[in-house]
Parts: sequence; structure tokens; C-alpha cells
Amino acid sequence: MWNEFKKFALKGNVMDLAVGVVIGAAFGKIVSSLVDDIIMPLVGLLIGGVNFTNLMVKVGGAEVKYGLFIQNIVNFLIVAFSIFIVVRMINKYFKKKEETQAAPAPVVDKNVELLTEIRDLLKHNQS
Repeated sequence: MWNEFKKFALKGNVMDLAVGVVIGAAFGKIVSSLVDDIIMPLVGLLIGGVNFTNLMVKVGGAEVKYGLFIQNIVNFLIVAFSIFIVVRMINKYFKKKEETQAAPAPVVDKNVELLTEIRDLLKHNQS
């Protein structure tokens, strides 16, 4: 059982996934800081100096913090857009790579090539 687990854990896909999770978490912090510290204050200034973190409605004894919700939506949109851009770039890279590795032109037999030339000459002479 230990050997199977070790074989599973050390597979390339699992290691890639672990690296992706760590980088994703760090990227999430960067995007959160971008939204919280740069974008939302600027958006707040543009719409009249509103601080989104303080926007809330009291309903009974509960506080509905819709400002934080708006901030999280902006955060999500930035993360989703940046992931879209990265995936798009990767897809373009692999598409170009596939195109360059396309199958070489089919090898035409010399007899077929000669017959094709004769056919073309006959068509040319008839017209």
C-alpha cells in the first residue's frame, strides 16, 4: 500500500497539481491585494468617495455587507479574466506547435506525378 501511495504521489500529474495549487493560492493573494488596495479605492473615488468595505444594511440584528460582496465579485472577475488570458495563450502556443508538427506533404509516386503532368498537358493542348 505504501509503495502504491508513493507511486501515486510522485506521479507528474500530482506534483503539477500541487505546484498549481500553491501558485494559485499566491496568485489569489496578489489579486485580492490588487482589488482591495488599488482597484476598489479608485472605483470608490470615481463614484463619489464610497468605501465599499463599509457598505452594509442592518436587517434586525444582522448586518448584510453587500460592499464586501461587490468587492469579491470584482475579485472573481479579475481572477477569471486573467485565467482566461493564460489559457488562451497556452492554447495558441499548442495550436502553433501542432501546426509546425503537421504531417509532411505526402510523397507522390513518380509514375503518378508523370501521369498528372501528361493529363495537364493534354488538357492544355485541347483548349
